[in-house]
Amino acid sequence: MQDPGKKISEIIDALSRPLVFASKDGFSRIGAVKGLEGLVARLCLEAISRNPPGEMGEKFGELIDLFTGFDSLGAAEKKEKVSRAMELVGSMTCRGEEKPLTVGASGDRGGRGGREARDNLEWLRTPVEHVKGVGPRLAERLEKKGIATVEDLLYFLPLRYEDRRRIKKIKELTPGANEVVSAEVMVAGEARYGRRKTYEMVVSDGSGHLRVKWFNFRASYMKRYKPGQRLIIFGNVTSFAHQLEMIHPDIELADDSDSAAASIHFGSIVPIYSQLENLHQKTIRKIVRNAVEGYAGCNVAGTPPSVRSGHGLLDLPEAIRQAHIPPEDAPADGEPFTASLSKKSLAFDELFLLELGLALKRANLKKEAGIRFFSKDGRPEELERGLRALLPFKLTGAQERTLDEIRKDMGSPHPMNRLIQGDVGSGKTVVSLISSLWAIGSGFQAAVMAPTEILAEQHYLTTHAYSDALGIRTVLLTGKMPKKTREEALGGIRDGTVDMVIGTHALIQKDVEFNSLGLAVVDEQHRFGVVQRAALKKKGFAPDPENPASPDVLIMTATPIPRTLSMTVFGDLDVSIIDELPPGRKPVKTRLLKEKDRIRAYGLIREELASGGQAYIVYPLVEESEELSLRDATNMKEHLAADVFSDFTVGLLHGRMKFAEKEAVMRAFKAREIDVLVSTTVIEVGVDVPNASVMLIENAERFGLAQLHQLRGRVGRGERTSVCLLMAAWTNSPDTYRRLKVMETTQDGFRIAEEDLKIRGPGDFIGSRQSGLPDFRIAGALADLSLLKKARKEAFDYLKKNPGLKGDEAATVKEVLKSRWAGRLELAEIG
Repeated sequence: MQDPGKKISEIIDALSRPLVFASKDGFSRIGAVKGLEGLVARLCLEAISRNPPGEMGEKFGELIDLFTGFDSLGAAEKKEKVSRAMELVGSMTCRGEEKPLTVGASGDRGGRGGREARDNLEWLRTPVEHVKGVGPRLAERLEKKGIATVEDLLYFLPLRYEDRRRIKKIKELTPGANEVVSAEVMVAGEARYGRRKTYEMVVSDGSGHLRVKWFNFRASYMKRYKPGQRLIIFGNVTSFAHQLEMIHPDIELADDSDSAAASIHFGSIVPIYSQLENLHQKTIRKIVRNAVEGYAGCNVAGTPPSVRSGHGLLDLPEAIRQAHIPPEDAPADGEPFTASLSKKSLAFDELFLLELGLALKRANLKKEAGIRFFSKDGRPEELERGLRALLPFKLTGAQERTLDEIRKDMGSPHPMNRLIQGDVGSGKTVVSLISSLWAIGSGFQAAVMAPTEILAEQHYLTTHAYSDALGIRTVLLTGKMPKKTREEALGGIRDGTVDMVIGTHALIQKDVEFNSLGLAVVDEQHRFGVVQRAALKKKGFAPDPENPASPDVLIMTATPIPRTLSMTVFGDLDVSIIDELPPGRKPVKTRLLKEKDRIRAYGLIREELASGGQAYIVYPLVEESEELSLRDATNMKEHLAADVFSDFTVGLLHGRMKFAEKEAVMRAFKAREIDVLVSTTVIEVGVDVPNASVMLIENAERFGLAQLHQLRGRVGRGERTSVCLLMAAWTNSPDTYRRLKVMETTQDGFRIAEEDLKIRGPGDFIGSRQSGLPDFRIAGALADLSLLKKARKEAFDYLKKNPGLKGDEAATVKEVLKSRWAGRLELAEIG
């Protein structure tokens, strides 16, 4: 159905884009353009239906004639027709409308900066099915692997490279090495070894003989190889019974070896990609090469040319080309080719755009109107003194330092956006409570949002005992509350009689209306999406609807983020680190055990129970799963109570229980009425039972180190010496045990996080969807701290010099930035 509001100039603009693309770089992309015949006909007929003025209608008709049969033409004829079409399109004007962008003979569009970048970025979003050699059926399979567009395919970078440039004589081959030979087929055919069939060839180049074998083969395909043919063969050389062999090598007929197709696989440094479905490497290489030749030039660097040159980096199109098509003159010094400069250039571009986005977010936050908290009558100070008198401990120096930073933020006219990072048990909760009292004492409300009901409930149970004593009304708000209780809580939040609200995602529901929200605390921030955090912030204090004041935001995490990533994940926030544990906390002894050590583990737990301690036993599942052969909390609780700890009291806690049930279980465990608490990971954060001195974590290999560290933090909170037992099921992965052994050697959550980063990469610490960061396309980009620091400095310096991102160069940067962040930057500065 045609768009009745579409202007003729827009149709002309739509016509010009594929023509520009086809003509760039001396028409080198002409073969990659598909469906131009139908596209031109459709657009021209749509334009003619608008009754274009003057000779314009005739020109649209001429274009239809010009492209009739276009798709079946050869490259030279296509080039001629595209050149004529560009002249026609460039000559068109439309009365009463802005003149469309013109196209010159070189193929460069009129207009600069952002417009050209936008057009190129649009081409990168071309569905992958339009790449030569793909088509709809293969496109479906590629999309399942996350390759939906041309850009996805261009960033599908090789895992490694094989240097196939030097052809050796058979007598020069080295067993164990990957080598290339050119030899003649002497004999070829099927052979049998018992019941197993193989296909074998013996080839010779005059210097020796080489046996080539296939254990998996298609007989009809192998018939193409005949005695007397000359082949080029690449593979790993082995020796069997004093005979040189290659198993499942890559082969090309020597007659075809000079063709463009063969040169992708031989006579060059050849890229090796990760497996896609059951596609052969040759097929993958051809598809990617077609994408590179047709679209690599459309890549637009977000890093300005002056910054790139200052670091000796390649422009983005060239970096993409070299990553997939290594230069022929790359040194052959025995070291494997790595495409390090091209991959470094691509990684830097991603990091620059990431840090520029964070710099913009940070700059924008500093411009927002906020609440300037200050003491009118000494009420905030009075509440703080009252709480400190109730606390059974003295705050650490790190807690006091963090409070000073928060107090300064809350006194500023701009909203606070601060992250508190602290290890397990470092005392973040009490810092957030004092901060809440400052807001409440200044006449505002405070809200604490936790990711799970049990954590929200734990916060509430800990907090309201203090708040009641201070005359502060605190309510709990969760999704499973009785209707009447919920309505009463909502009424108090709305009319301001409730000072502090603690809850889950229920806090951001539409029916929750705050009277004067001044401080929003988000606990365990990595479990919330950026949209959820923004939704809570938008419920803040707005005395003037035209100029609403944003509430202060305090974000807390007990999941240590590696210091190498902290500046990336939280680049738009101010960060406070509580790096001291309360005095008297004893380190938790940690032991890695295997299934054969189970009886020993149960014996250690019995010893602790007999001496007056209590135990946690943690399972990854609530109930038995057909898909996973893991122990589950529900069934194991019955087994442990009946067969293992029958002379002790065994309780059960998991997230599916109702609030009243969970509260009763935790109350009983704290009161020592339960000796062994069988649980899922709901006890991971916020649960504080000082007498619990031993924890057994089942299927420890199923957890990340950061989560194991969190769980371990539930013991060692009292005077007793505590132990954490990690029971790992058998696995053939040495990395698993190496990773778990880290837990035995350190209590430092930040060091554990660094180790996890080395072994598992940054994906477990930052999820783009959750953090609000763009997706990362270059593997390992975040692991290069030196490159990250350089990109960060350049991005912040660039924005400092050009805060409004003005000018042609900045317009290009702006367009690429918007494309990479894909709507995650709600900033006026980037349009």
